[in-house]
Parts: sequence; structure tokens; C-alpha cells
Amino acid sequence: MKELKFTWWKTEHFFLGYLNEYPDYMTQGVSKEELVDNLKSLLEDIESNEIPYIRKTETLMVA
Repeated sequence: MKELKFTWWKTEHFFLGYLNEYPDYMTQGVSKEELVDNLKSLLEDIESNEIPYIRKTETLMVA
């Protein structure tokens, strides 16, 4: 099991959010629980390479 942070907010009709590691890929749900399920599904797609051109952030160590 891994722990990932996500950002979410509520609009008039939906809960919107994204995984902080992948802010370019938002999803939504009619409830917060549905949003969380959709974020989990999105992560599965990202990790299985279903979505092309995923941008990643890393730290570069230089002297």
C-alpha cells in the first residue's frame, strides 16, 4: 500500500481533484468517495502506461 497526496475542491455539482504528483490529470465525482475511487482508477491507468506522455518531477543533485 502506498500513500499519495491529492488536492480536491467542491463545486456546485461535483468534487474535482488530482493526484499531487500528476496535477495535469484531473478527475471528478458526484461525491468525495466517488472522486477518491476515480483518482485510484486514474493512478492505475498512469502506472500501467495507458496514458502517454506523463510528466514527472524529480530532484537533480549537482555539486
